[in-house]
Amino acid sequence: MDTLSYKTKSARKEDVQRDWYIVDAEGEVVGRLCSKIAHVLRGKHKPSYTPHVDCGDNVIVINADKIRFTGNKMKTKEYLTYSLYPGGQKKSTPEQKLAKKPEFIIENAVKGMLPKTKLGKAMIKKLFVYAGGEHPHQAQKPQPLNV
Repeated sequence: MDTLSYKTKSARKEDVQRDWYIVDAEGEVVGRLCSKIAHVLRGKHKPSYTPHVDCGDNVIVINADKIRFTGNKMKTKEYLTYSLYPGGQKKSTPEQKLAKKPEFIIENAVKGMLPKTKLGKAMIKKLFVYAGGEHPHQAQKPQPLNV
């Protein structure tokens, strides 16, 4: 007698159906928004989620220049970079990053929430962030993602 009445299916990269989602970041808190985006990029919202397969969807983020931080993080949080030369450490605040390259804040936050492997690098390539309200992906017919 067969005692196993069901089998868990593992998704394969050939079987994955990728959808396109669009997110309006205007007035959204950075951490909460980015954790939802990372969840969708990873594919955890699907019943066919498999940890070792990239089964996530594509995400477009518009109005990245209108995001917000809670508390006093806009002035006190620091992004550090290091050039590997002595004295090559540079610090910048989210205020400075928003003025220069607003896409960096969302890309950096989402990248930190994904796996630090080849799989994570493949997932981050499905994220498209734009500072304004326009994007060149109308042909993919993105659906709004409620966050």
